[in-house]
Amino acid sequence: MSTQHINLTPRVMRPDSTRARLWAYARLIRADRPIGIFLLLWPALWALWIAGAGNPPWRVVLIFVLGVALMRSAGCAINDYADREFDRQVQRTRNRPLATGLVSPGESLAVFALLSLLAFGLVLLLNWTTVAMSVVALTLAVIYPFMKRYTHLPQLFLGAAFGWAVPMAFTALDGSVPPVGWWLFAATLVWALVYDTQYAMVDRDDDLKIGIKSTAILFGRWDRPMIGLLQVALLGLLTWVGLEAGRGWPYFLSLALAAALAGYQQYLIRDRNPSACFQAFLNNNYLGMLVFAGIALDYLLRGSL
Repeated sequence: MSTQHINLTPRVMRPDSTRARLWAYARLIRADRPIGIFLLLWPALWALWIAGAGNPPWRVVLIFVLGVALMRSAGCAINDYADREFDRQVQRTRNRPLATGLVSPGESLAVFALLSLLAFGLVLLLNWTTVAMSVVALTLAVIYPFMKRYTHLPQLFLGAAFGWAVPMAFTALDGSVPPVGWWLFAATLVWALVYDTQYAMVDRDDDLKIGIKSTAILFGRWDRPMIGLLQVALLGLLTWVGLEAGRGWPYFLSLALAAALAGYQQYLIRDRNPSACFQAFLNNNYLGMLVFAGIALDYLLRGSL
């Protein structure tokens, strides 16, 4: 008789104090691990600075920063609800609050609904085109966690969910999305395929046992070359965005440095060691930061000439 799907995670008692319960909710939304906020935020800032010609209204920037934090947190809550049975069978996730019983499935859905409503309230401060587009963002956030059951490309849905802030930024400032906005969205989508495949490499052995699908499993022994091709595509798309947006040397210098980081990530994943693959995933925060620094510095220097 197979024991493959037996839950070996110890069940814990529900927190009996307000402080403990709040901490459980904080862990549910990954308040202690903000990397997801950064990976969602950088493309939004790229888009805001390009759409705003280097000087986006700070009111809109603040709305997007807060909205990104809320929606990433909401996404974590709905993701853990969808994965609560899987998480108990994966070494890295078996101690998540929902998997251990610190938070109930109903509480997780309530947290998701509350945070989504707060984010929607922020979007209502923008134009109606952006409000309409936020419905797409919410839909993508809801369906992404369930895609790993049906397709080996759940990372594609994650990329769309994380990247949808890009066209929303353009509509928030310009009322429509120009071609450069869609090219930037495509770059963000490819970037998500890069870093979330690295992330999926961490859990690949467990995922194979319990039947979860991912690009890491789809690519198999070709994972490193495929990530490399995606990194080249990412840099190519960002180069095209720079040309379309008329950017100068600071931007393209940032892409050269980003290429060096991509090479470093390849070095990290060379042996497919889970810990090193996770470090490669985390390193993408610096890549996104570099690209934003290049955009911001380019507009700043050109504005001062």
